[in-house]
Amino acid sequence: MSADDYATYIAGLPRVLAGAAVLFRDADGRVLLVEPNYREGWALPGGTIESDDGETPRRGARRETLEEIGLDVAPGRLLVVDWVHGAGRPPIVAYLYDGGVLTESDLKSIRLQEEELLSWRLVAPEDLAAHLLGSLGRRVRVALDVLATDSGTAELENGDRAAD
Repeated sequence: MSADDYATYIAGLPRVLAGAAVLFRDADGRVLLVEPNYREGWALPGGTIESDDGETPRRGARRETLEEIGLDVAPGRLLVVDWVHGAGRPPIVAYLYDGGVLTESDLKSIRLQEEELLSWRLVAPEDLAAHLLGSLGRRVRVALDVLATDSGTAELENGDRAAD
């Protein structure tokens, strides 16, 4: 296969989007959520991985956290990988990393990216369903379970545990 044929083959492959986020908690176990101005519902700090620039999911999560809330925190371990089927768009692979427990000083230093975010808040785990829509809410619940049980990374499909 020639280089041109290979390039044509690659260009014709299905596309998959990739995103990465970080799960931060406070000392009381509440989860840090951000309120985007471009869609309904709340989210975790994170966003699209810039793979055209060679960015990895871990680096993307760190960059997005710095951009969105002004915290430069190296993500901890990978908690969840979620394959989210697209309706009218390519599927998304969502990586969710542990951000650890934020101190009062960390919380006071949060600076929102005003171009994308309206506000932030800390939400108790039992109240997350009212803030996080669809597969994101399920993804965060699984991530909290992974942390509580000190189990390995969870593999999800649309926010649910992947079937064997």
